[in-house]
Amino acid sequence: MRSLLAALAAVLTLATMALAQDAPGPLQTILQTYREPIQKSSRTTVGPAIAALAGSGLPGAETVLQAWSDRSLWVRKTDGFFAIAETSGNDLALTDVDSGQPIGTAPKADFDQLRPNSGIKSVIASAMVQFQLSSPDRATREKALASIARDPSTDQLAPLRASIAGEADPVLKAQKERLERLLTLRFDPDEAARVSAIKSFSGDIGVDLRAALNPIVATTRAAGPAVPQGANVAQMLTPGSSALSEDEAKALLVSAGILPPVITPAERAKALVANIVDGQVGGVAVADLDSEANRSAAYEALEVAGAVPPAASDADVAAAMSSAVFYETYAEPSPAVTDAALVTLRSVELRLALNQFIDLALDALSLASIYFLAAIGLAITFGVMRVINMAHGEFIMMGAYTGYVVQQYIADYTISILVALPAAFVVGALAGIAMERLVIRRLYHRPLETLLATFGVSIALQQLAKNIFGTQARPLTSPDWLGGALTFNDIVSISYIRIAIFVLALIFLGVFLFIMKRTRLGLEVRAVTQNPKMAASMGINPERINMMTFALGSGIAGIAGVAIGLFAKVTSELGQDYIVQSFMTVVVGGVGNIWGTLLGAMLIGFLQKGIEWLNPSNTLAAQTYMIIFIIIFIQFRPRGIIALKGRAAGD
Repeated sequence: MRSLLAALAAVLTLATMALAQDAPGPLQTILQTYREPIQKSSRTTVGPAIAALAGSGLPGAETVLQAWSDRSLWVRKTDGFFAIAETSGNDLALTDVDSGQPIGTAPKADFDQLRPNSGIKSVIASAMVQFQLSSPDRATREKALASIARDPSTDQLAPLRASIAGEADPVLKAQKERLERLLTLRFDPDEAARVSAIKSFSGDIGVDLRAALNPIVATTRAAGPAVPQGANVAQMLTPGSSALSEDEAKALLVSAGILPPVITPAERAKALVANIVDGQVGGVAVADLDSEANRSAAYEALEVAGAVPPAASDADVAAAMSSAVFYETYAEPSPAVTDAALVTLRSVELRLALNQFIDLALDALSLASIYFLAAIGLAITFGVMRVINMAHGEFIMMGAYTGYVVQQYIADYTISILVALPAAFVVGALAGIAMERLVIRRLYHRPLETLLATFGVSIALQQLAKNIFGTQARPLTSPDWLGGALTFNDIVSISYIRIAIFVLALIFLGVFLFIMKRTRLGLEVRAVTQNPKMAASMGINPERINMMTFALGSGIAGIAGVAIGLFAKVTSELGQDYIVQSFMTVVVGGVGNIWGTLLGAMLIGFLQKGIEWLNPSNTLAAQTYMIIFIIIFIQFRPRGIIALKGRAAGD
């Protein structure tokens, strides 16, 4: 009974397959037409077959292409019958390529599997874009647009246009319309349509637009007896001018076949030496080769004999130069298109320069906010106490490590950062109090000795950090909402972390001004800064104010360490990367003045970014030029931008 059923199933399978083969559908017909190149499985041969399937407009074409890419397309060895199949043991479960209906099973040994390589898969993926553009799945349509933008071609223009009207998503529709105009300006056969598309992008600074326009205005240099008819000439060239040197002109003449290769004196001498026979070269005695005329005559004789390749003489070069024309032509044959592209590129360049300036200003403002945060604590201690604290950078480092330790216990990065900020302030303040009580208090009015003492403390704190945390960088991870960047266009963007640091700098500016202007502590600090003896006679304890001031400055440095650690590597040397800039900020701005510190940070930040923009390949040079500028600056403004009267100013 089982044998009978198996035989019946086999008969039905063969009958179904025979029916499909006797009346092949349109997709089966296309596949069998291109059977040989498909089976060769070469990227150079399958192009017509894939184009025929994609351009057929048949509903099953996408399924067949996908099956081919997934290695689910099989072809029968005997007659080239194609089917979509799934392996089932030693058999294949077959599906008709046209109807999509099962047509039975067959032995796997009777079929060959199509196994496209990566090159063929990329061609198939490009062909399937037209189906994906109208897919009900938004992600699929978005992926198709990205595929077109990455590798645009002329055959993608028509399906892209056809998909725009039915696009319901406004964001994707705008992307499709922009991409359609980009493809139009490159591939549309209608010149007017291309010009219109190019003009529609006037002032657009997108990278994709410049990538599309630059090939249109690309030029090629050439030389000839006359400019070819119909050539789109960019400019005529004159040999010996800044646009075309004489050597470049000779090379163009040689490449055009107008002039034989120009041989150098060294090459000619080498050829003459290689052809010395019986004391002569080309009929000229070796002893007579001491003149230019004889050397030229000998080489010409060798040319006639075929012993050396022909070379152009000076007379040949002069004659060719005078008779030939030199010109530069556009790769694009249409003058109207190149004119429109040039006009649009000029408008783009103007806006591009403006946006580059804005982006540079944002970078400089971001750097200035970092320097301000790093220097504000130093400005307090240096300005009020006249203490050269070389360990200030280590308070920044302690703040960064505090943030790292907090994140080891609090997994939520948002909460951990909110906890780390006050924790870093406390750690920095306590460390500052300890240093002030143990070291600084005994060295007031001796700034050079405080420099040496705090430098020693700096080294000790770095070694302590290495002993505790090791030498490898520790991660201080920012919350997800601080990831990425605020992007205005392809040129102007700023990371959310830097925006947060800028906001934090503004908050600290406000808090510091409030403390100094609205609190008793601020009043006492200002009194001690201006005249410590008079303040002491009024009942203010200068030592207590010095301690609290040092604690405040060190605590702020700790908070700055958390902010800096979010984008910089947290190591024991973290503070050393900012100590020099912090001192420069304080000195340039004006010792002990918060507004001076702010102006100094902005000056140094903008100056550094400006120098880096002028010399982008050498950041070390930017640092050097900046230090030179500051040295010159303090020659004219030794007390900084805003001079402070009082002890810090040397009164």
